[in-house]
Amino acid sequence: MLEHGIKMGRDAMFDLLSANKLLVRKKKRKVHTTQSFHWLRKYPNLVKDFIPTAPNQLWVSDLTYLQMSNGYVYLSFITDAYSHKIVGYHVAETLEAVETLEALKMALGHLSRPHQLIHHSDRGIQYCSAPYVKLLQDNGIKISMTENGDPRENAVAERINGIIKQEYLDGHQVNNADEARELVSAAVELYNTDRPHMSIGNLTPDHVHYNNLKTEKLWKNYYPKRNLVNLFQDKEAPVNSFQDLFQKP
Repeated sequence: MLEHGIKMGRDAMFDLLSANKLLVRKKKRKVHTTQSFHWLRKYPNLVKDFIPTAPNQLWVSDLTYLQMSNGYVYLSFITDAYSHKIVGYHVAETLEAVETLEALKMALGHLSRPHQLIHHSDRGIQYCSAPYVKLLQDNGIKISMTENGDPRENAVAERINGIIKQEYLDGHQVNNADEARELVSAAVELYNTDRPHMSIGNLTPDHVHYNNLKTEKLWKNYYPKRNLVNLFQDKEAPVNSFQDLFQKP
């Protein structure tokens, strides 16, 4: 790749490998945390073109899981989409709606005035449940939900889940729910106070959130609209396919 002057980040590289059927994926047991086929009311997506300009304008929420030695616990996170601060979280042994409600109560406990705040989530039964909806409405918070299974409709929440699990929880042996709660609490504290984000000017979520700072993204997409095949076109030695790049002369 260096010989052909190709610059490419990790995600773009993985996309390219996948497009050419060269990506080897690990087979893992899939744990489903979302049940969206239910009779409860589902709300429209209010944030398709919405870009927050300050904290507490948009909260995004999602569920994930953590494997223990004898089963799973389920993690609920609520994140401020502007500062990337995790404002509420909860660790539970079941996927009951009442458990997810605890993360929302924590987030509301730090909120002085929910002015024009939107809560965005998937269409899971936990977020559509009557107690969860009522608590949002009682606090004057608008309700927004994804409209299909595309993870890009809740990209910030999905990304936070990945960061917490891969950077802070992966590799830790957890034997019971109490140990999981201690581990997740420590992970959230480190994430909020110590982890800088390029998407918020290499600052930490807490620093941006509590100081209401205006930030700028420090990362950029080098190839936003170019076809992947064109990345490998070299004027002196053209490459006709991805496989050609790795063929020996």
